[in-house]
Amino acid sequence: MTRIDFYFEAADKLQVACRLSAKAVQQKLRLLIYAPDEAGAQRIDKMLWTWQATGFLPHCMTRSPLAAETPVLITHDPEDTPHDEVLLNLHSAWPPAFSRFQRLVEIVGRDEEDRAAARERFRFYRDRGYAIAKHDLSKSDG
Repeated sequence: MTRIDFYFEAADKLQVACRLSAKAVQQKLRLLIYAPDEAGAQRIDKMLWTWQATGFLPHCMTRSPLAAETPVLITHDPEDTPHDEVLLNLHSAWPPAFSRFQRLVEIVGRDEEDRAAARERFRFYRDRGYAIAKHDLSKSDG
């Protein structure tokens, strides 16, 4: 069954997404970032390029010729799921086919609209029997 982690109280969701992406790469995991649309995919792509001035986080869009050998992939197409390791959801709704992944990561910002959408996703997963781990980022630097 998919392991689900909710990271709450993110001051900047994209910063947290970058940090969690780097952690996945360090653990030699493949990560798929699911963005809400093309513009969202481009935002996280740009953020990953500029996030760490002293490091490089290998990533590309799923349709890139380099996708098969790149640990962090970005998509906004719910049908475009090239592997089943870790799915990081930046969409306001639960991602289709999330249950085929070993792990699902949800990041929740501090604004009420984002919290409300996250509560719906949380209930959706909980009501289907998924165990959910909660991580409060206000208690760290996130």
